[in-house]
Amino acid sequence: MPGSFRASAFGRRHRRMKRILDLYLAREMWPPFFASLIVAVFIVIATELLPITELIVGHGVKLSLVLWVVLYLLPDILTFSMPAASLMSAIVAFLRLSSDSEIIAMRASGISLRQMLPAVVALSALGLIVTLLIAVFAVPWGNRSFKETLFEMAQAKAATAIRPNVFSEPFPNVIFYVNSFSRSSGAMEQVFVVDRRDGETINTIVAEEGRISYLREKQTVMLRFSRGTILAVESAMDAARTIKFETYDLVLELHDMIEAWRSREKSPKELTVPELLEEIGKNEEGVRRNEMVVELMEKITVPMAVFFMALVGFPLGAQLQSRGRSVGIGIGVGVFMAYYICLAAVRSLSESALVPPVLAVWIPNVFLVVAFTYLFRRVSKEQPLDVSPDRKSVV
Repeated sequence: MPGSFRASAFGRRHRRMKRILDLYLAREMWPPFFASLIVAVFIVIATELLPITELIVGHGVKLSLVLWVVLYLLPDILTFSMPAASLMSAIVAFLRLSSDSEIIAMRASGISLRQMLPAVVALSALGLIVTLLIAVFAVPWGNRSFKETLFEMAQAKAATAIRPNVFSEPFPNVIFYVNSFSRSSGAMEQVFVVDRRDGETINTIVAEEGRISYLREKQTVMLRFSRGTILAVESAMDAARTIKFETYDLVLELHDMIEAWRSREKSPKELTVPELLEEIGKNEEGVRRNEMVVELMEKITVPMAVFFMALVGFPLGAQLQSRGRSVGIGIGVGVFMAYYICLAAVRSLSESALVPPVLAVWIPNVFLVVAFTYLFRRVSKEQPLDVSPDRKSVV
C-alpha cells in the first residue's frame, strides 16, 4: 500500500510538472506567433497601398469601401501568413530557450526533446484548426464580398469620372464625352462614346440621350443610348459601316470595368467546399477541373502546413547555436520561401495536368515532414545545427 501510494503521488507530480512545462513552452511560443502574423499581414497589405491610394485619390472611391476591400482580402492574407507565423513562433521561442541555456538545463534535469514536443504539437494543431476554418468558410466569403465591393467601386469610379464637356475614361478602353450628366439618375444628353474593347473594331457611338444603370445581380453596367448612330471601323482602317438606332444597349462586365484588379479574380476561391465538389463533378477533365481540385485540396494542405511548419521550427530553434535571433529568423524565412516556391511550382504542374493534382498538392507538406524528421533526429542525437559566422556548419 505505501508503495502504491508513493507511485500515485509520483504520477501526480509528474503530470503536474508536465502541465507546467507545456504551459511554459506555450507562453514562449504565443507572443512571437502573433508578432510574426501581424508583421506578415502588414507586409502583404503594404504591397497594395499604392493601388489602394490610387483608388481613393485618383478615382474618388470612398475610404470606407477601400477598408472593406482590405477586410475582405484578410482571410486570404491570413491563410498565406499562418504557416510563416507558425514557423517563426517555434524558431524564436526555442532559440530564446537555447540561447539562455534553458534547454540544456531541461535536458540535464531529465526532460528530453520528445517531452517538449507535445506542447508544440498542441499549439500547431490549434493553428491547423483555425487556418482550416478560415480556408473553408472565410476565404470564399471574403472573395465573394470582394467582388461585390469592386462593383460598388466601379459605380463610384463611373460617377466621378464622367463629367460634362470633358473627355473621360470611366471604364478601360471606353471614352466618354457628354454635354450633361446627372449622377443621381445616370441620365446623359448629347453623348459621344468611343469603344475600343474589341481589338479588331473601333465603335464610335453618337446619341442624343443615354442612361447608366447598375445591375448588381449580374455584376454588370448597362449603358442604354437613344436615337443615335454607330460608326464601326476595322482596326486596319480597310472597312467601315454606319448603323442608325432608336435604342442601343452597351453592356460592361465587372472584369471590363476594373481591369487592374483582374489578377485577383480567382473564381475557385469564391466557391465553398460543396460548390467546389459540384464543379469538379461537372468537369471530367481540363484546366478548369484541375484548378478546382487544387483549390479544394489546398483547403486541407495549407492548414496542414501550419502544423508542420511549427514542428520544423522546433528542432531548428532548439539547437541553432548562433549569436542572436537574426540567424534563426533568416533561416526561418528561407524555409518559408522554399515552401512557397515549391507550392507555386506544384500549382503550375497540377493545373497543367503534368502531375495528378490530388497527389501534387501534398508535395510541399512531404518536404516539411522530411525536413522535420531529419532535423529532429539530428538534434536528438545532439548534433547541433551550428551556423555561427565564425564556425563551419555541421550540416
